[in-house]
Amino acid sequence: MNIHAILQKDSPKNKILHGNCIALMNDLPASSVDLIFADPPYNLQLGGDLHRPDNSKVNAVDDDWDKFKNFEHYDNFTKDWLTAAHRILKTDGAIWVIGSYHNIFRVGASLQDIGYWILNDIVWRKSNPMPNFRGKRFTNAHETLIWAAKSDKSKYTFNYDALKELNDGVQMRSDWLFPICNGTERLKKFDGTKLHPTQKPESILHRVIVASTKPGDLILDPFFGSGTTGVVAKRLGRDYIGIDQENQYIKAAKHRIAQVKSFDEESISVTSGKRTERRIPFGILVERGLLSPGEKLYSQNGRHVAKVRADGTLIAHDARGSIHQVGSILEGAPSCNGWTYWFFKKDGAKVPIDVLRQKIRVEENVV
Repeated sequence: MNIHAILQKDSPKNKILHGNCIALMNDLPASSVDLIFADPPYNLQLGGDLHRPDNSKVNAVDDDWDKFKNFEHYDNFTKDWLTAAHRILKTDGAIWVIGSYHNIFRVGASLQDIGYWILNDIVWRKSNPMPNFRGKRFTNAHETLIWAAKSDKSKYTFNYDALKELNDGVQMRSDWLFPICNGTERLKKFDGTKLHPTQKPESILHRVIVASTKPGDLILDPFFGSGTTGVVAKRLGRDYIGIDQENQYIKAAKHRIAQVKSFDEESISVTSGKRTERRIPFGILVERGLLSPGEKLYSQNGRHVAKVRADGTLIAHDARGSIHQVGSILEGAPSCNGWTYWFFKKDGAKVPIDVLRQKIRVEENVV
């Protein structure tokens, strides 16, 4: 489908574009995409057929789209598509690129040369990797994902608390354990062979999208293949643009995405943390009359009392300053979170002042 025809009729959102990814990305509007997920050719440089010990042939990646004349040719291709991707990313956008030892180091160097800012490298440890049949190297049991912001100034999305919840309350690490794509998820041809040799598991895309996007964000995949990015994006309430030059992959991806059910807005939202909440100065509570000058605040442990001043500071004996400073002085501690330390009285009961801060956030619809 020609990109010019699409742009004239309607948005390319939630469509698969057929053709060269570099040319098609160059035709898309600048600064229009929130996230890019790319699974580019690995340039495996296979020198011949690979066989198992029983002499059966391994169905490896030997397609024409993974063949390049030499490293220089591959590097030029990498720089061209990464440059095109950089132009269409929003200022606060980011990119994920996945690869193997054959290409990921060359991709990483190009990312930095172009101006991306690398945030993390993620090791995907495969729980069921293909053995090394020749026995001359270690079993290649992982692939690497590079996560990079458009620049070092980008305010990229990172849903830290959502990932922590996803990981049973523990901070998410940079090594991820997932099986390779298999079972009913793996697309097959009529003869039972793999439709796409490097189809990625949906579980990886789920984690990537939950980690680095918000509902309604636009995700572009320039090497769309079997459509995994589109499947997970649709399921999680994100928009997508896919690009691929192989008709058989596009046909399969369209059919696969059509089977996906979108969930309601409440289901696709993720846990947000303190980092994403608007900062509310304590003084605003006084300005809005939620607390009055002269009103008493009580420490959580009940040992200290302070008075609210008109400028949003507190006074307790000789201690004067912010809610944090006064709490720290009274407790003789190096620091204090005043929002959880101080309480006010309402109908005789002690209530944390943080309740008032959350009340303002709800009113301003910024939670």
